[in-house]
Amino acid sequence: MQVITDTEELRELHDTWRHHDEHVAIVPTMGNLHSGHLSLVELAAEHAERVVVTVFVNPTQFGEGEDFEDYPRTLDRDTRRLKTLRADVVFAPSADTLYPFGIDNATTVSVPGLTQNFCGASRPGHFDGVTTVVARLFALVQPDVAVFGQKDYQQQLVIRHMTADLNFPIRVITAPTVREGDGLAMSSRNQYLGDEEREIAPLLYATIEHVGKELENGKRNFAVLESDAVARLEAAGFTPDYVAIRRAHNLTVPDRDCDEIVVLVAAQLGKARLIDNVVVTI
Repeated sequence: MQVITDTEELRELHDTWRHHDEHVAIVPTMGNLHSGHLSLVELAAEHAERVVVTVFVNPTQFGEGEDFEDYPRTLDRDTRRLKTLRADVVFAPSADTLYPFGIDNATTVSVPGLTQNFCGASRPGHFDGVTTVVARLFALVQPDVAVFGQKDYQQQLVIRHMTADLNFPIRVITAPTVREGDGLAMSSRNQYLGDEEREIAPLLYATIEHVGKELENGKRNFAVLESDAVARLEAAGFTPDYVAIRRAHNLTVPDRDCDEIVVLVAAQLGKARLIDNVVVTI
């Protein structure tokens, strides 16, 4: 496995792969890899002969007061973990490589509609940062397949929309959320949880799982289900941002005839902002 920071070296390698008719998959990450990330790499290897894992802590998707400076940068450890998998390249570009004219003068890719609510409302500009950096990575890596995790449900919908709207010839695959034994979705930000908070944290998933079961059992008063879930989280010590029941394919408000629903949640617990979701067929 190679670690590459230079775009010319990446292009030369890509040309070699194409010469041999090999397909390329990309797994974009910000590093600090955990088992959830590694599952994305394993899935990517099932869909392409070559796998590129990108590691870049993207400044444009962090808002004022967020944890950009503190976000863990663990490239050496990440590389050691990836060597046990079928990853061919770790592409770890600098900010100057991805934003050659500087961040303030960078061309921005923005997806309207899908980015206005939920995490988009709570973190203004976040999704513009995500789509901008992913579009740049797509342009440099030129993959056939891109793999993202379901935990960031709104993000993967936004990227799907961008990919289709800009006619990128890339198949976007969403991988199932990987969880700890107690149900907590794996996340790099889980390390911000203190011991007591870590004991409380699994209630986030348990709460939306309960909402999902209520939907499966025929409950259709979405507003009541949402408010009850918020109250349950508050009682447990969370500061909820939102609990939302939406159509799975576009995050609009469902009607009673909708057959696939996603229950979305975001909440603060101590220093950690946690997100999760469940998809329910009703």
